[in-house]
Formats: sequence, structure tokens, C-alpha cells
Amino acid sequence: MSQIAAPLAKLIEQFERLPGIGRKTAQRLAFHVLSMPKGQAIGFANAIIEAREKIHRCKKCQNLTDKELCPICANPSRDTKVICVVESAQDVVALERTREYNGLYHVLEGVISPLDGIGPDQLTIKELMQRLSSGEVQELIMATNPTVEGEATASYISRLVKPMNIKVTRLAYGIPVGGNLEYADEVTLSRALEGRNEIK
Repeated sequence: MSQIAAPLAKLIEQFERLPGIGRKTAQRLAFHVLSMPKGQAIGFANAIIEAREKIHRCKKCQNLTDKELCPICANPSRDTKVICVVESAQDVVALERTREYNGLYHVLEGVISPLDGIGPDQLTIKELMQRLSSGEVQELIMATNPTVEGEATASYISRLVKPMNIKVTRLAYGIPVGGNLEYADEVTLSRALEGRNEIK
């Protein structure tokens, strides 16, 4: 017989499913939730439900939003001639923290990874190509993570874009190989943006 009450065990189990959360951290979080005032705990639960129900993909760039267009795509002061291609919405947040980039984004929702059964059709590459066909975009910044899959994805998209006469650049390697953008600090990301190289 378990020494933990069933509802508490269930809560711990749910926290443990989150990325980077082990058993001990899950227990700590669960006990913290139980120590919250009831109204605060209900607010926490409602915030999860509301985010899950209202957040969806921006119809233009695939970033997360609760409107038809995300705030970046809806902002008329952004430079529409430059698109930065990233793997996830977390990468958009990381790059926006630098305050160095004023163009638009395109979120791929992953990278090409044959071992995981993810090919180009599972990503938003088709939507990206549709955006580029307007002829307005002059530069495409490939900001996929510097991993084998990230590099392969950047090369694949670069080959598709080459006939369109659009400059394709890659973030400079202030980002360590195998690293993730979301964990890089603002200074490193700023330098990576400034020192981006054209993909030949």
C-alpha cells in the first residue's frame, strides 16, 4: 500500500512528465502546490487550462499566439524583408531577448531527424516556401541549433531557397556546437546574429 495519498501521487506523476523534472523535483512541486492558498492553486490550474485552450500557431510564422497573428507578425515596424528560421517558439523568445533583431520569424516546429521519423513534410517548410514566394524577402537567417539535425535542416532549406535569389545566412558560432538557443545568454545571441555568415 502506497504511503502517498492517491491524488498527491497523481499530481507528482504529472509533474514528473515535464521535461527536466525528476522524481524529487516533482514531489517538491506537488507539495508546494498543496501548500498554496486554495485560490492561488485554482488560478494556477486555470492558467494551464486557458493556455492549452487558447494558444495556437500564428497563421503566418507558426509562432505561438492567442490571436490570428502573433505580436511580431502584427507589428508594422518589423522588417518584412528578413526572416529568421528557428526550430521552436522558445527560440523566438530567446532571440527577442537580445533586442538586436527587428525582422520576422518562421518556426519550423522541429528539425529533420530521420532516426526519429521526422522528415521535411513533418515541419513547416512548405509554409515557409509559400512566404518566400511573395518575392519580398531578401534574407533568410538560418537559426536552427548547431546540432547534426539543425545543420542538416539548415542545409536542406538553403538548397530549396537557392534558386529564389534570396540571401541565406547562418548564425555565427558564438553558439556552442550541440547547444540550444533557448539556453544561450543575450550577449552570445547578439554576437551570433551580428556575425552571421552566408550559406554558399
